Amino acid sequence: MTILFVRFGLSPVREARLPALLALLGEFTPLVEAAPPDAAFADLGGAERYFGRDPVELARVIRVRALALHGVECVIGAGPGPMLARMAARGAGPGATRVVPDDPGAVAQFLADRPVGDLPGVGPATARTLCSYGLDTVGLVAAAPPATLHRLIGARPARELGEKARGVDRTRVVPNAASRSLAADRAFAQDELDPFRHRRALLSLTEELGVRLRAEKQVCRSLTLTVRYADRSTTLRTRTLSEPTAHAAALTDAAYRMYRALGLQRARVRGVALRAEGLGPAERASRQLSFDPVDEKARRIEETADRIRAKFGPQAVKPGSLAA
Repeated sequence: MTILFVRFGLSPVREARLPALLALLGEFTPLVEAAPPDAAFADLGGAERYFGRDPVELARVIRVRALALHGVECVIGAGPGPMLARMAARGAGPGATRVVPDDPGAVAQFLADRPVGDLPGVGPATARTLCSYGLDTVGLVAAAPPATLHRLIGARPARELGEKARGVDRTRVVPNAASRSLAADRAFAQDELDPFRHRRALLSLTEELGVRLRAEKQVCRSLTLTVRYADRSTTLRTRTLSEPTAHAAALTDAAYRMYRALGLQRARVRGVALRAEGLGPAERASRQLSFDPVDEKARRIEETADRIRAKFGPQAVKPGSLAA
């Protein structure tokens, strides 16, 4: 069994192309699993026999078609399971496919020197704990006694971590459709150092997403913040909301919390983006009743502003700090 992990590298404003790119993968195999915002898994078990080509050749055809039909340059990793395919893609460059052979020795060699934080499910706190005891690579974790891992991180996490470190991947590609999301993006005219302007851009994004969500009678369950820096690196943070919402104040609060958690100090920011994920119908969403008159007033003002925008255009009403 060979799994491809295909990262399309879509910008937030181009994420609407993901369903079409999933359809492209569906021409090779029916086992395609979306990994929003810009990636997918494809199980090539039957495709290799059907097309008479190996995974590298199939990946090459996929890359050419994505570029020719959609203008998208892919990064592709291949491996005997979804975990290894995703990890292989991290080291692959545009125009090349990195493959992890389906061989225990090759898998162990591929994993041995990788940082333990590269394993799926190992967050910053777990990585710090393991590194503090000298278990800073996947190979060292794989060689550690199970009792040691059990004592450090607990029984179930230790068992799962040990299996992943040895290349055991129990996940499978589950066909699905891309979960719908809404995204908005702001690029600064020049690399921006001022935190006030960063927050102002975030406020603009949450206002836009809130208006679009309410216009479509949708609510979102989580927000993803992308910060792009002057050196072209990026930082992504995702926050699950306390309840599904399209209320601009709740979206703004979540965005500000993610921004503060980054602890940016004199960072040269080139642009920011927000993506509302886990969309669902507003009429099916539950809402915690509030006795806060300020919140209720804000929601009534929001409803009135939406009616004004519907009549006079999206720029008819905006927060005072964005009007300047």
